Amino acid sequence: MKQLLSINRNFSLNFILYLKTGDIEEDGLFYIHFIIIEGGDNVNLFLQQVINGLNIGSIYALIAIGYTMVYGIIKLINFAHGEIMMFGAYFAFIAATSFQMPVWAILLLVMTIMAIVGVAIEFVAYRPLRNAPRLSALITAIGVSLFLQNLALIIFKPEPKIMPKLFPEMNFNIGGIDISSTTLITIGLSLVFMVLLDLYIRKTKQGRAMRAVSEDKDAAILMGVNVNRTVSLTFALGSALGALGGILYSVAYIQIYPTMGVMPGLKAFIAAVLGGIGIVPGAMLGGFIIGMVETLTKAYLSTTWADAIVFAILIIVLLFKPTGILGKNTREKV
Repeated sequence: MKQLLSINRNFSLNFILYLKTGDIEEDGLFYIHFIIIEGGDNVNLFLQQVINGLNIGSIYALIAIGYTMVYGIIKLINFAHGEIMMFGAYFAFIAATSFQMPVWAILLLVMTIMAIVGVAIEFVAYRPLRNAPRLSALITAIGVSLFLQNLALIIFKPEPKIMPKLFPEMNFNIGGIDISSTTLITIGLSLVFMVLLDLYIRKTKQGRAMRAVSEDKDAAILMGVNVNRTVSLTFALGSALGALGGILYSVAYIQIYPTMGVMPGLKAFIAAVLGGIGIVPGAMLGGFIIGMVETLTKAYLSTTWADAIVFAILIIVLLFKPTGILGKNTREKV
């Protein structure tokens, strides 16, 4: 019996093989009970990974919103957005370790600083290229990304910093599933800010201006919308949410280093494309899907395959539905 249980963890197959031996009278009931217990553990493992997927997915969603808002307004892929996230994590680290600020003050201060940085980047690097070919703006975005990475390397040095615990650390066990307070706070904060952003875009005058510029910039100008102010506001909001994502990411993964924003930034970009780039709810949906896919791949396949599968999703989406899940095909007049 013990030898059989040690073969592997495919209990249903083992049980079938065990039945074929005909030697079930003595241990059969125990073995059935053993399978049921392990089956329950597998369900708990799956639910645990779902929680982990929601955790990292909520962070990807926050970062993806920045990509999709900027693209929706000026049709630019802001590849420097991952570095906004990275600098947000560094500023939070400084505020927590050097000034011992409370967590609410850290979030408010860092999001404000990075909103200003985002507006400055738009004013210096992107606004002069507003009417230039898209390729010029794309190359500039990559250049800004590399500049910010190297600036962080000079200022903060390459050695990783360890983010202190910003949130109260408690663990809850619900039906055999362990959920930390940090996970609950991360998901909760992300959802709150996503809902607030959605309400802001749909209900306020500035939000309506953003939607108008996104739909038709020239018509918005004729209606009296200040496009420059609207674009700056878009960069401010996207950068603030990116900074929040950076703080939550560094709390989850502990380490902060100059290139930490590269992979989360790319995955958030994939999330934005998956959901429908330029569509805020699509970015949210795509972020949660990418987080879930990554977590389940690491749990059930291999950690080495996780990134490959996420990038394969980008290829598949671009091949079969380039507008994304919530996107719609539109015709351009030429």
